[in-house]
Amino acid sequence: MTIEKDWPALVARYNEINHYGRVNGLVLHVPEPGRAEYRMTIREEHLSSPGVAHGGVLAGLMDAVLGAAALTLAFTTGELVSTVEFKMNYLRAVRLGDELRAEARVEQAGSSLLVVSGTIFREPAAGTASQTDTKAEAVALGLGTFNRYPASKRTL
Repeated sequence: MTIEKDWPALVARYNEINHYGRVNGLVLHVPEPGRAEYRMTIREEHLSSPGVAHGGVLAGLMDAVLGAAALTLAFTTGELVSTVEFKMNYLRAVRLGDELRAEARVEQAGSSLLVVSGTIFREPAAGTASQTDTKAEAVALGLGTFNRYPASKRTL
């Protein structure tokens, strides 16, 4: 596998093969290796009860953003990653139509494992006039561990 130095091209290639992201409307942004951001809108198919998103949707988003942050750093050394474990804390309910922004960064890069932290935020509603509603609020926190392995072990 060729390690791509052009980050926009790397993100584009990853988005091509990431069916999960595409199906769930995830939009990936990579500001630098070891950091990642996903955005998504909660749609009707993400709900578990009227108007409220299923916790698994947030867990999937968290795993995706944590993994993307780990992957962007691993790519710089010719490696890929797989999730070993992750945990998350749900802070607030997420509802139909909510615009979410998930951010993650690598906290510790060891020779075989990466530890990554992340936060999912609910963005303020568009056109909000109130001063109190103009700041994004955290709806979930996460921490994950990822295994690093040579990219030559997988065919992309």
